[in-house]
Amino acid sequence: MNRVGIDIRQHWKDILIGCVVLKYVHRATRYLWIYGLSTTVNNAYKAIARKSLLLLTKIPSTRKEINKQLDQALSDLDAKMVIRDPSLPLHTHLPPNGLPKDHVYQQLTALGGIDHSKWEQGRVSGAVYYGDHGDVNDIIVDAFKRFTVSNPLHPGTWLVTVSLLSLTPNTDVFPGIRAMEAQVVSMVLGMYNAGADGAGTTTSGGTESILLACLAYRNWAREVRGISDPEMIVPETAHAAFSKASFYFGITLRQIPVDAHTRKASLKHVRRALNGNTCMIVGSAPNFPDGNIDDIVELGKLAKRFNVGLHVDCCLGSFIVPFLDSAGLETTPFDFRVDGVTSISCDTHKYGFAPKGSSVIMYANKTWRSFQYYSQPDWTGGVYASPTLAGSRPGALIAGTWAVLTHMGLDGYVSSCRSIVGAREAIQRAIEHDAELKDDLAIMGNPISSVVAFKSVNANLNIYTVGDLMHEKGFSLNAIANPPALHIACTRPTIAAVGDIVDTLKWAVHEAKTRSIGKEDEGSMVALYGVGSSTAIGPDLVDYLAKGFLDTMYVVK
Repeated sequence: MNRVGIDIRQHWKDILIGCVVLKYVHRATRYLWIYGLSTTVNNAYKAIARKSLLLLTKIPSTRKEINKQLDQALSDLDAKMVIRDPSLPLHTHLPPNGLPKDHVYQQLTALGGIDHSKWEQGRVSGAVYYGDHGDVNDIIVDAFKRFTVSNPLHPGTWLVTVSLLSLTPNTDVFPGIRAMEAQVVSMVLGMYNAGADGAGTTTSGGTESILLACLAYRNWAREVRGISDPEMIVPETAHAAFSKASFYFGITLRQIPVDAHTRKASLKHVRRALNGNTCMIVGSAPNFPDGNIDDIVELGKLAKRFNVGLHVDCCLGSFIVPFLDSAGLETTPFDFRVDGVTSISCDTHKYGFAPKGSSVIMYANKTWRSFQYYSQPDWTGGVYASPTLAGSRPGALIAGTWAVLTHMGLDGYVSSCRSIVGAREAIQRAIEHDAELKDDLAIMGNPISSVVAFKSVNANLNIYTVGDLMHEKGFSLNAIANPPALHIACTRPTIAAVGDIVDTLKWAVHEAKTRSIGKEDEGSMVALYGVGSSTAIGPDLVDYLAKGFLDTMYVVK
């Protein structure tokens, strides 16, 4: 009997070991199929090198030196970010007695006057899309005043009777906010050519819009398809919010390379990545790093064929790409008219010029939207239901967004699109044709909206040095990686600054090629991105510094 018991236990042990081995063999085979032999071997080498180097960093002497360097970097960051000016207001605790209104205004003026990047002069990529002039800001401020206390969580109160059919809300608390939110969603759905069944919600920004789309597809995969380990297929140029959604919601991220020339998602790799666990495919219109638009039509065909969702991220394209055609500019299919597109994210607070904290997530129908909802019907506090991640939301933001959209109108947005894209075209033409730039820089892909990215094609020209030199002159461009490049997202303030941008870029390229720049003279772009690509643990070091940066955001003194 003893012998039989031992044999049975050994038998089950062998089965369990076999299952574990099969699981990892299957996983490795899938990875090899999706990414190919060379990429798989290269990534395996990087992973082994990273683990080995991380082990070496645990040696006390090595760890001490690394910590010394990292602490110095964080100390430098603190010195740059935290303003320690005794003339500025500093409150670490509530004032014992409330300050007079005029005193508060004086302190606000002082804090607003701290030296900053000259975004007003069009010297900053993205960030501020309209500027600080004209009727738009006045309208937003007035809308805020009128609806400061409003909250769409409370459109009314719930009346509950015996029959569930009589569960209806009173809309007597903030009915105007409910109406404006519905109208904002409807207007944006119309811009993206949603059908009569189109649906959506407002959100706090592009990240929440993307998170909600991923949440909806995960929930759909679980509830409808019975998928316990959902996967999403995401181009490497897609926004980092998709990686964040993977982290938050337990969705496996299948990151797909893009074509080196077109900068569009590789359809070959998308096809290879599709499997029974796939719940969604992602395309960008345009992507953030280099401003190129993925082949949404072909992605739609794949989504239809495999019966999965296709999300198009138009957060950056927002109120630019829908109006390219009307503005007489080059365009490409990207919206709900493309068969297979099931959701789109659009930031109203970018080129829609709405107040910050405003975006819209749209779906092809209400069924898709329902998968992002949360409700708890049996809570002791009453029926609780919310359409987005937040509970309470600022109704003033919704009012401000509604006010701007109705003030700008179709004609205003078409005109704005034409001018902003024209600024991008002018910068691109200079890089492609100007004798002082064309031999050293190259445009990435074929951008058609508001963003243009360029890389160095001169082995002796560090593009990040160019970025640091531009910063010396007060221009803040975005550094991107893989490959190293710079990009500028053109805005309304950019329009008047195109000449200055091009002239300063010529100067920066010339300086970067001729100036002798030692280690001690390196700018922040070169230092940060140099660390990130210098060794296998570079990304881990940058991760540490990035989290240190976030800590510094909350340092008071």
